[in-house]
Amino acid sequence: MATRQKIGVIGGGQLAWMMAIAAKHLGVELAIQAASSDDTAVNVADRVIYGEVADASATAKLAEYCQVITFENEFVDLVSLQKLINQTGDRGLLFLPKLETLAISVDKLNQRQHFRDHQIPTPEFYSVDTELELLASADHLSYPLVLKARRHGYDGKGTWVIGNEIELRAAWESMHKSPAIAEAFIPFERELAVIVARSESGEIVIYPVVETLQTNQVCRRTIAPARVDPKVREKVENIAKQIVTTLDAIGVFGIEFFLTAAGEVSVNEIAPRTHNSGHYTIEGCQTSQFEQLLRVVSGRQLGNVSMIEPVAVMVNLLGFENASGIDADYLDKRKTIASFPNTHIHWYNKTRSAIGRKLGHVTILAETHDIAIDISDRIEHIWYSN
Repeated sequence: MATRQKIGVIGGGQLAWMMAIAAKHLGVELAIQAASSDDTAVNVADRVIYGEVADASATAKLAEYCQVITFENEFVDLVSLQKLINQTGDRGLLFLPKLETLAISVDKLNQRQHFRDHQIPTPEFYSVDTELELLASADHLSYPLVLKARRHGYDGKGTWVIGNEIELRAAWESMHKSPAIAEAFIPFERELAVIVARSESGEIVIYPVVETLQTNQVCRRTIAPARVDPKVREKVENIAKQIVTTLDAIGVFGIEFFLTAAGEVSVNEIAPRTHNSGHYTIEGCQTSQFEQLLRVVSGRQLGNVSMIEPVAVMVNLLGFENASGIDADYLDKRKTIASFPNTHIHWYNKTRSAIGRKLGHVTILAETHDIAIDISDRIEHIWYSN
């Protein structure tokens, strides 16, 4: 199969930005569908089409310049994209991952049902469309439980850990009673994640299993490789292979897991795209997750996923204030952090700060976990010192 040289991405945020940088390294053209000129990827992409993620008319314009289109996030309108495919006919508009895969992976109920149907370990769950189903799910699960919007959740948005019926009703009201799932709360010891890539020929590569540390359900830090028993790593890798194979998934996928004290592993959720837990791969692995996605969708051979140094730790630089502009304090802190050895800063150049918003990240490479985590602690102390 001849390689594809013109790639489109729906979305213009930091994931598209890092993909655009990787595209220049790989020698492919990248066009993006961005919501505004302030989007992070706009100044790096080879071509920009303006339109919201769910704007299928903008995607139709994007398709005029591309041989294949992939995704930065899951907020797409699948019905409209399918209509575009039908309209192009023999010209063959190609989306990767395929829309059939996205239909399962972007909807948390569809995800859970797929896992259940394929004996993939996942928390007990119930569909919630009515108040009667909401209260019945609580009777089945008991408290605490987790309530999740079926679509459009990220960084803790659309997810509530519920302790009683008052909280349950309040969360349901705050979601405007939109379709949801209620699921069992897993008393996890650690949260794990893995990036897996699968090509059109079915070849699979799996990056090192990592630990993720969350604050208010936003990833604060990723530790690669995870400090877990080899048997746990093997379980995670086997489940990751099973997921992408049963989904006939083509692309790069971030998969999040719960690990209990008893060593049990279950799937939290999957993201049909590059993922925050894989940012460490830019400096930490032979092939970054962003180059890997471009390799998949352009029809190239998959890249080597081995680590360059024994340990990599990624620290998210989260906003610590709500402001329409980026405070000079951020710049001073970045300069201090840049002085640490074997430390790589990625700043997303966003024009607005919000508490908990991802403004950038830092990756530390080291010989040992202790060294990398010590530097990470010092970086976080500097970043959040005020």
